[in-house]
Amino acid sequence: VIVVALACAAAAYLILKRYYAWGSLLLVGCITLLVAIFVGPEPLISGKDAKTATHNQFLDIVQSVTNLFKPRAGGLGMNIMAIAGFSTYMTKLGASKAMVDACAVPLKYIKAPYLVMTIAYALGIFFNVFIPSAAGLSLLMMVAVYPVVVAAGVSRQAAAATILVGTTFALSPGGANNLLASRLLNIHVTEFWAHTQLMIALVAVPVSLLVHYFVQKWFDKKDLESGRITQADFAAVTVEDTTKEHAPAFYALFPVIPVAMLIIFSPLVYKGIRMEFVTAMLTSTFIAFVIDFLCRRNLKESVANLKAYAEGMGKDFTSTVFLIVSAEVFAAGLMKSGGIATIIDYVSHLSAGAIVMYTAMFAIVWLLSFLVGSGNAAFFSFAPLIPKAAQAVGLEPAAMLSSFQLISGCGR
Repeated sequence: VIVVALACAAAAYLILKRYYAWGSLLLVGCITLLVAIFVGPEPLISGKDAKTATHNQFLDIVQSVTNLFKPRAGGLGMNIMAIAGFSTYMTKLGASKAMVDACAVPLKYIKAPYLVMTIAYALGIFFNVFIPSAAGLSLLMMVAVYPVVVAAGVSRQAAAATILVGTTFALSPGGANNLLASRLLNIHVTEFWAHTQLMIALVAVPVSLLVHYFVQKWFDKKDLESGRITQADFAAVTVEDTTKEHAPAFYALFPVIPVAMLIIFSPLVYKGIRMEFVTAMLTSTFIAFVIDFLCRRNLKESVANLKAYAEGMGKDFTSTVFLIVSAEVFAAGLMKSGGIATIIDYVSHLSAGAIVMYTAMFAIVWLLSFLVGSGNAAFFSFAPLIPKAAQAVGLEPAAMLSSFQLISGCGR
């Protein structure tokens, strides 16, 4: 237990000191595995991975990292890179912008300022289903939605807050956290998304929209009266559109294709066709490519645009996939020390064990997300521990994973 506490404290200290977050998790994880050689209740490599052991305790530390890298790069990692490639390709074609632009138009005709702001928040949540990249979506909304919200009569601060919170829930079947959660639960990602995540979101989202409406309205009034902001902060603004591609309006449907395919060809709707996640991404890319070529009538240019898909995959490997492995090495160190098992066993015998376990892990995931600036980092670090911990105290693993996925987005 002391090893677990020291490892968590060390990771938090490095991150607070602005050390590279993913490298910090990997470093602390490897050091914890080294300590686990001497204090852990079992060998570093055991169970189904026992055959990969190097027969040298210290080399087994590196082998543990290897054992995590191999399945992540070709399994979950490939899924994540596929959606990143598709998202980048959609941005390159201008399809993502077309979607945001199309939905932003009706906002100009609503005369209630804070209602416009709240609808813009809801649109951000909706867009995030099809555009899983929080940073990419925020940039698109700054161009298309932010000026509309300010022009409606709210402050620039409230409008900016609206753009940011629109990506907190990450309610996309293609989101990295959802893919990991579904793998841990051994169910199809759309089942986890529809049966668990959306059930929680049906309560969380309306409450959040209502609170956002009143909180931003209160802040605008309070800050205007105190002089913290002035009438100049309510002046209409324009944000420079640096998007080179101005696509036809119907391109707005392109980002919907993979999500629609995943839902239709899943246990939720039709089981006759088996649709893997990567297959849905690649099929959607091919459909978009063919339509784009027919519109451009320029094969060389259409083929060149496919480069964006590869660039998106490569960028996400260096960030998200490497993060997954680093976070899981960190989690592996905590597990192999024996401290996590001891804590779970102790809490499971408490009368309020479920509440204690849930609250403690909830706070840890939120705090780590807040410190790192990444919902993925916190979720990937502790998600592998959640199913076992939940079962030990009588909680539902799927609901617990979904709650932590949502709070990691809020913390970010």
